[in-house]
Amino acid sequence: MSHATGIAEMLRAEQSRLVAEFERYDQDGRFRIREWNRSRLGGGRACVLERGRIFERAGVNVSLVHGDRVPPTIADTVSGTDGRPFTATGISMVLHPLNPYAPSFHANFRFFSVTGGDAEEWWFGGGCDMTPAYGFEADAVHFHTMLKTWCDRHPPSRYAEWKAACDDYFTIPHRREMRGIGGVFFDRLSDQGPAGFDRCLALVEDGLATILPAYLPILDRRCPMPYGERQRTWQLQRRGRYAEFNLVYDRGTRFGLQTRGNIEAILMSLPPLARWDFDAHPEPDSPESQLAGFLQPRDWTRG
Repeated sequence: MSHATGIAEMLRAEQSRLVAEFERYDQDGRFRIREWNRSRLGGGRACVLERGRIFERAGVNVSLVHGDRVPPTIADTVSGTDGRPFTATGISMVLHPLNPYAPSFHANFRFFSVTGGDAEEWWFGGGCDMTPAYGFEADAVHFHTMLKTWCDRHPPSRYAEWKAACDDYFTIPHRREMRGIGGVFFDRLSDQGPAGFDRCLALVEDGLATILPAYLPILDRRCPMPYGERQRTWQLQRRGRYAEFNLVYDRGTRFGLQTRGNIEAILMSLPPLARWDFDAHPEPDSPESQLAGFLQPRDWTRG
């Protein structure tokens, strides 16, 4: 069994576990499951819940794809891979709660292998991040503390490095602001030493196990909060920024489109509803205006 095939099987098991947990948490919503295949590309399984009690949309996707030539999103950033065959597998999830006070959540973990040339090259990538419409310091502290604890279990801990990479990556250049409060983001994680592959895989598996304890306690606090039309409008305006990033800058979206994957699965990450009101700005000193202070790099683990 190849590395990619074994990892894909593990990710499918994690997908089933997470789908069951999110259904249990939502209580009302159920995931629709769609298997997809593309000739000479591979396939995957898309699981999407819509119009639930907690989640307006939640998606958990797994794919295993291959090709004769590395797509431009990889070839343009990783030297020596252009024109080489590749195999990639990954899990990606996005959750958009209905309550405006509850933040959206995104995570993905992936494995990429390039063959040809002198030898196979492989690496892992991934991370987690959170995007609130309303800033709550307790939520940001809890989320980042959980991510740091995960990273600290795998020395040398790279939390600070991966947090900085996440802050940089999930920035909307034309808005001059971060998409949310960040998280951790890593790419090209590889270890060629003895048992190096197993160490990298253990870190990824631990990251997947960290998702629920990092995110669900925040939903416990925010989903019961009452809200009205003002909060809903603000949430949809902020979702517009989320959509801008995903459609213009997100590498995963671009990779999926360049490999001609399943379009429904690729665009699952977009919020179901969003707004682009002309020249809209929050009122000064309002709860909405306070979000701007959360959309800048900050060491949340220090409170």
